[in-house]
Amino acid sequence: MNKLDLIQALHKKTGLTKYEAREVVQIFFDSIIDAFVKGERVEIRGFCSFSIKEYQGYTGRNPKTGKKVQVSSKKLPFFKCGKELKERVDF
Repeated sequence: MNKLDLIQALHKKTGLTKYEAREVVQIFFDSIIDAFVKGERVEIRGFCSFSIKEYQGYTGRNPKTGKKVQVSSKKLPFFKCGKELKERVDF
C-alpha cells in the first residue's frame, strides 16, 4: 500500500472527497514529521511507535575501492511494531 492507496481507502470508507482525504493523510504525515523535527516520540497505540535513534560516527570502508571512509554521526527514525499489529500479522 502506498500513499495514494491510503487516500483511496479513506475516500471510500468515509465518504470524504479525494481532495479532503488527501489533506487528512498529508496532515497526518506532516504531524509525525513535525514531531520528529522536535525530537519527540510518536506512539500510535496498537500499531507502532516511532522514535529518533542517534547513531555514532564510525570508520567504514568503500566497497568498490576498499579505502577507509569516515561516516559521520546521524539521527534516523526508528520503527517499533506494536503488540496488536504483531499479533495480527503473525496469525
